[in-house]
Amino acid sequence: MIERYALPEIKQIWSQENKYRKWLDVEIYACEAMAELGLIPSTALRNIKDKADFNVQRVDEIEAVTNHDVIAFLTCVAEYVGEDSKYIHLGLTSSDVLDTAMAVQMKEAGELILGKLKQFREALLAKAAEHRYTMMMGRTHGVHAEPITFGLKMLLWTAETDRNIARMERAVETVSAGKISGAVGTYANIDPRVEEHVCNRLGLVPAPISTQILQRDRHAEYMAVIAVIGSSLDKFATELRTLQRTEILEVEEYFAKGQKGSSAMPHKRNPITGERISGMARLLRGNAQVALENVALWNERDISHSSVERIIIPDSTMTLYYMLHKMTGMINNLLVYPENMKKNMERTHGLLFSQRIMLELVDKGLTRERAYELVQRNAMKSWHEDVSFRDLLVADPDVTALLKPEEIDGLFDYNYHLQRVDEIYKRFGL
Repeated sequence: MIERYALPEIKQIWSQENKYRKWLDVEIYACEAMAELGLIPSTALRNIKDKADFNVQRVDEIEAVTNHDVIAFLTCVAEYVGEDSKYIHLGLTSSDVLDTAMAVQMKEAGELILGKLKQFREALLAKAAEHRYTMMMGRTHGVHAEPITFGLKMLLWTAETDRNIARMERAVETVSAGKISGAVGTYANIDPRVEEHVCNRLGLVPAPISTQILQRDRHAEYMAVIAVIGSSLDKFATELRTLQRTEILEVEEYFAKGQKGSSAMPHKRNPITGERISGMARLLRGNAQVALENVALWNERDISHSSVERIIIPDSTMTLYYMLHKMTGMINNLLVYPENMKKNMERTHGLLFSQRIMLELVDKGLTRERAYELVQRNAMKSWHEDVSFRDLLVADPDVTALLKPEEIDGLFDYNYHLQRVDEIYKRFGL
């Protein structure tokens, strides 16, 4: 099902063809090292490099009989190579091939994800620049608080994306390790120099120690980071979805010509991309939990991790890549409605200035408690009676004893909340 959403470039990484190609790379590079060490004839190496190949369908046919994927693969390769195939896989165990090849696939997928993260960051920065001073209502607990700008919201997400880029870079580094150390990791039947050569050729580092497998804390970290990034996208999508609610409508997903929102209600314009992002993030979090379960294996290994990894690792990388692709498009094409933002700020008749009034009363000599009391009683009346907060303050003798009406008017200034915006933007080089 995930393949329906997989973009071609990352789908190719997890194809059977590419997986077997990576397996063959591991085997050939191991032969290269063994030839250099004088363990196999150089003529055999030339023959292996010239002839070694496979056919996916043939591997599947053999596996149907052997019930062992690596043996099926090696048998297929041997049909191409001939007698010199006896030098392939000397001293190796299946997981030497499987884990090292999968490390390359995970690295390649991670690098593609990093590219999409950086594109997403650029989209956020562009939107932040465009809406640097576009004022909107800041909300806490879902309730109006004080004004922010839509650009600041985009910068907030940019900073989170920067952290996600750093996380993904570390995760890619963590999984970029290979092992060619034999059945239980002791190198009893394989020279460690073979591992060093193979890893060098593949752009990996040799694991300093392993068992029959690379330890699954590496994979768990990688999958956890994917889940964190997915959760960030879920957070961003959820915010945009709530801001698209009819009674708010400060932003809206682009609605293309010919697009339909409902089979029953022709008026509907639904935030379907954001909802898709949120749903897929749940899948990533679930897969991360499975990866954590894979860390604890019996002794030097069992294969309880193996079957599920073949699903969760390709699916999670392809899913996140797709999510980033869709989220970048959503940000680039997002419809922003500053007039609705202004209307929503005005809905509470000036209550958003309550803190500024309170601070000014404190500056005039009141205790904070007394100032809070004066402002709150007028704010609550404004709230319940749906009348002007400013007019109530001007009519309150306890307030006007300290603040003249014109001073009160001066405190109802939206630009007051923009005074530090540029300082924040400078932190992002803007």
